[in-house]
Amino acid sequence: MTAKPKASPEKASSVAGARRSGWSRRLARQLAKYTLEKKAYDVMILDLRKLTDVTDFFVLCSADSDTQVKAIVDHIDEKMRRRKLRPWHVEGYENLRWVLLDFVDVVVHVFQRETREFYSLETLWGDAKTEIVEDGS
Repeated sequence: MTAKPKASPEKASSVAGARRSGWSRRLARQLAKYTLEKKAYDVMILDLRKLTDVTDFFVLCSADSDTQVKAIVDHIDEKMRRRKLRPWHVEGYENLRWVLLDFVDVVVHVFQRETREFYSLETLWGDAKTEIVEDGS
């Protein structure tokens, strides 16, 4: 019996990367759905995999008030804790104009409408593939 050849490190890392990439896409879609459960709007996923090594996806969404931003962020936190996942970093929770939840492979940005229009991450990352997420999608 001959030994099965081992995969090269390059091949192994590309397979691991593909698996991780599939996982991060599913996570991004799930996080986007969680935002919709609290009536977020203009929800979109930006695929950044070919543009940066910092993260794979951004999930962007808008809300109308501090109260709604807080509800969306708290809902995501609760749902993810049930899955034994916590954000690596949270920023902006004190003022609730723009809250960032960093899950490393996916970063969620919950904006009040005016703040989102001002920073316009969709324009800044204009080369990213964009997926609009709506209820039922």
